[in-house]
Amino acid sequence: MRHTLFHALAAAAVFAFSAEAASAQPVVFRSHNTFHVKVCADAASGHARCHAHIVTDSQGRPIVNRSGSNSLPAGYGPSDLRSAYNISGTGNSNTTVAIVDAYGYNNAEADLGVYRSTYGLPPCTTSNGCFAKYNQRGQQGRYPGQNTGWAQETALDLQMASAMCPGCRIILVEANTASYSDLATAVNTAANLGAHVISNSYGGGESGSQYYEGAYNHPGVAVVASSGDSGYAGGVEFPASSPHVIAAGGTSLNRAANARGWSESAWNGAGSGCSQVYFKPTWQTDGICGGRMVADVSAVADPNTGVAVYAPYNSRGSAWYIFGGTSVASPLIGGVYGLNGGAVNAASNPYADLAGINDVTTGNNGSCGGTYYCNAGVGYDGPTGLGTPNGSGAF
Repeated sequence: MRHTLFHALAAAAVFAFSAEAASAQPVVFRSHNTFHVKVCADAASGHARCHAHIVTDSQGRPIVNRSGSNSLPAGYGPSDLRSAYNISGTGNSNTTVAIVDAYGYNNAEADLGVYRSTYGLPPCTTSNGCFAKYNQRGQQGRYPGQNTGWAQETALDLQMASAMCPGCRIILVEANTASYSDLATAVNTAANLGAHVISNSYGGGESGSQYYEGAYNHPGVAVVASSGDSGYAGGVEFPASSPHVIAAGGTSLNRAANARGWSESAWNGAGSGCSQVYFKPTWQTDGICGGRMVADVSAVADPNTGVAVYAPYNSRGSAWYIFGGTSVASPLIGGVYGLNGGAVNAASNPYADLAGINDVTTGNNGSCGGTYYCNAGVGYDGPTGLGTPNGSGAF
């Protein structure tokens, strides 16, 4: 199997370091038998940090995978993810999915091409009109300089959106920096460019975020944001806490001998909780939190059951890695919204129709006095929200 700790990986692996990892000793996390580190540094006030995690050895050195079963990279690929979430549709070029991230990514189009060709997905290029890259002002050129960690995040986002909606048009909007101000500008640009979906796999503290929340309010657009990667103890993060955003939590995803063929539990790193800043949207009816509750829905995020991504190791070269974090969940959820292409009213759609949802009822992401703030259970809970997509028409 290509998922649980990918034992074949270690035997045929070499190690590579991003510029950021080489300059400081990373904090190494462990999920079951899998080691992983954050690819983006902690953020200062008024800034966001991306939520991607990369699988490493026990010393925090990213593992570059060169082999896997069936000659494919280890980690879940598109066919696995589409099977797990019962996705049959492919979408079409009338629907635009936007990825918003900070800093530049020199080889975004080329790396996306490697991913899609490896898995037999149709080409998505500038020349065929499927792919376009913009700076935060909507210009095709004058891109910001590359930051390897954020470029790895962007690779993950582009490829997960492709896995769910291979027929969708994809645009990448690169913010100058990871400041709330620049990211908000990029989100508004994505909306102005006609995106039906805007995926944001980053977050930071709620303090001061009110000045930028309006950038995430685009009626009719599915604005998705990852819930975080520090568990319940890490606190609620913005923009996931915006009442105008679809907050994507995280799960562990494993094959199972059941009718679905898969099982899920809450990932212990997924962010969740009750906002201290933003009001509760009318469609949320959980009983304890008086404000905006995070998350709304979820998808795979556990690095131990992570996804294969072709991503940069510096500004010049790329390789296959395994990634996790709720950064995986956000573009997967965004891809499903791209597939169904329907009307969007912030996160209200799944609350109104649970038929397209897999309820996740086990696992937790911390200690919260036995409440749904951090414990998965029947119906709504913080770490996984309402649950994960079940079918192309979910949400």
